[in-house]
Amino acid sequence: MKFRAAILTELKQPLVVEEIESGPLRFGQVLVKIHCSGICGAQINEIEGAKGPDKFLPHLLGHEATATVQDVGEGVTSVKPGDRVVCHWRKGAGLQGPVAAYTSKRFPKINSGWVTTFSEYSVISENRCTRIPTDFDAEAGALFGCAVTTAMGVLNNNAKLGIGESIVILGTGGVGLNLVQFAAMVGAHPIIGVDLHDHKLELARKMGATHTINGRGTNVIEEVRKIVGATGADVVIENTGIADLIEQAYEMTASQGRVILVGVPTKSARHPSFYTLPLHFKKVLTGSEGGDCRPDVDIPKLVRLCQAGKLKFDGLVSKRYRLDEINEAISDLKQGRAAGRCIVWMDEPPKA
Repeated sequence: MKFRAAILTELKQPLVVEEIESGPLRFGQVLVKIHCSGICGAQINEIEGAKGPDKFLPHLLGHEATATVQDVGEGVTSVKPGDRVVCHWRKGAGLQGPVAAYTSKRFPKINSGWVTTFSEYSVISENRCTRIPTDFDAEAGALFGCAVTTAMGVLNNNAKLGIGESIVILGTGGVGLNLVQFAAMVGAHPIIGVDLHDHKLELARKMGATHTINGRGTNVIEEVRKIVGATGADVVIENTGIADLIEQAYEMTASQGRVILVGVPTKSARHPSFYTLPLHFKKVLTGSEGGDCRPDVDIPKLVRLCQAGKLKFDGLVSKRYRLDEINEAISDLKQGRAAGRCIVWMDEPPKA
């Protein structure tokens, strides 16, 4: 079938939206109609070539969306046509099918991954989609594909945040805002959000931050210690991948605290350095891969929390776009103009 998609044809250049064509479904593959997709910092890194040369160009992008299953390939049992699903980048239940490849008038082969979502339809692996209720909010479902599940996993699996523990969240974007919300749910205190943009910090306070710090021209370590005490914070989560902030995160953490790195430095960036002696005792420094979340287990839990009114996303979607406006959405996210998530709608966007 033929449909429109946004294609990365060259690093550091705008995506190209054009019609592409998919072939027959293969073993373990699922054809979905994408309703809306979030944009994550991971896609910004792909476009900018943060990991170095990209040998897969041209290729599709996107890894968080709400969709409806149209057809399934041989062997697929966890979803069926008509199911509403969350598309996610972490492995879930079911088969891992082969990656899809597409064609267009300009390109004899357009590469893809096990999940891509910047398109009207997509061929994804069975283990990259999880069923949700048919009437579940599409934008919330898209957030479950990465931002919300990552935040849940980082706190539960990596930080193991406890009641009454202090936490600092460096970077209050899509993942950071959900870290704030979950930290409030588990009874952490104080909850400190740090960012360079006041509109993001305002939203962080609405999500449950007890304190916020604008890091522009500020000694963040000193300000954090004024709040949590001279010993430092119990947990610090670093979302930006910037070396200076990673070093600050390590320094502002207590001697028996935990530093969780969610952001990843670019390959060419300066790498952080530390005095490592505290790591030989009880201080922890670790990286997180999507919070080690299990989408097929964690997404149903999140759905139940939403249905019970315990988890809310008011204000987390800052701006909405059509597929033709995807480069504008990427620019807004990259420049920090959106306080929360940018959502690209393949269907008609709802009114803001």
